Order: sequence, then structure tokens, then C-alpha cells
Amino acid sequence: MLALAGHLPSREEAIRILRSVGCPDNVIRHCLRVAKLATRIARACLRAGLSVDLALVEAGALLHDMGRARVRGIYHAFVGAEMARELGLDERLVRLIARHTGGVRPSVAEEMGWPPGEYAPETLEEKIVAYADKLVEGRRILPFEEALARLKEELGPGHPAIRNLARIHEEFKPIMGGELETASSP
Repeated sequence: MLALAGHLPSREEAIRILRSVGCPDNVIRHCLRVAKLATRIARACLRAGLSVDLALVEAGALLHDMGRARVRGIYHAFVGAEMARELGLDERLVRLIARHTGGVRPSVAEEMGWPPGEYAPETLEEKIVAYADKLVEGRRILPFEEALARLKEELGPGHPAIRNLARIHEEFKPIMGGELETASSP
């Protein structure tokens, strides 16, 4: 399945891509939930007067974990980005997939053949997807402090993703207010 160069897939196309590359059903369900929360955050950003590409947010949220069809662990971000590039998808989407983890140790990028770097989310769309991904667990939206604690436990307190997620939270807190804290399902 080869997409047009620079293509941003629709929701239906993104789901077809996930299935065609062999993503397990639980990963697809997770991606759908992240997409629902991410588009909610993106719409709040629009209401706050920020410029955000809703199509990129939705496609990125749906495809952020496509690399899990091939590998486990942090490497799925880089594998997924390469898969998206091979499909001819928009380069903004490729970067979003590579950065959705919130950041990696530079040695991890080098191990995957990427230029050294933390791969922290930079654009608003990248931040939205990374943030939504960390807050969605199963059918729940975790309170930020719980999501942060889980990430610290998983990665260690000095990991770049911890610092980056805290920055993103501070950026989104005035935009979202208590809206995320009161939600129980994405």
C-alpha cells in the first residue's frame, strides 16, 4: 500500500494502514483512543486562538504506534517513522511519529541509525499527540500526575521524556483548564 508523496491519510485510511502493517487490535484501540483525546485537545487549542492542523493531529494520533507492528519498546517510534516514510506519508507525520514518545536518550536514536538527538516534540501537533498518548491508559484518561509518575517509574526520573512531558503539561494547562482532569474516558 503506497500512499501519495506528502499525503496525510484520512481516519479511514489510517486505520487501514494500521491493519495492513499488522498492528494488533489492542494497539489499534489505543491509537483510536489517543486520536479522540488528541483531537479534543487540538480543538481546545483552536478555541484558544492557536493555529493547529487538525488533520495532522488526527493522522498522527492514529498512526503514532504503527511501529509496534514490528518492534516493542522505545524503538517503535523510529520504526514507525520509517514505515510512514516508506508509505510516502507527509514528512510532518513522519517527524510526529518519531517524536511522540516525548523524547529519547540520544544514544537510542543513534542505535536506530537516526542522527543523535532527544527527539522531543517541537510543533504544537507533535506536543498534542505526545501528551494525549501519555494520558491514555486503557479506557481511562489518567490525571497528569499519575501519568507522570508512571512514566518516571518506567523510564527513570532523569529521562528527557519526563522533563518534556512536564513542559507540555504546563503549556496546555491554561488552554485545557480542568477539562482533562474531569474526563474518565477518551
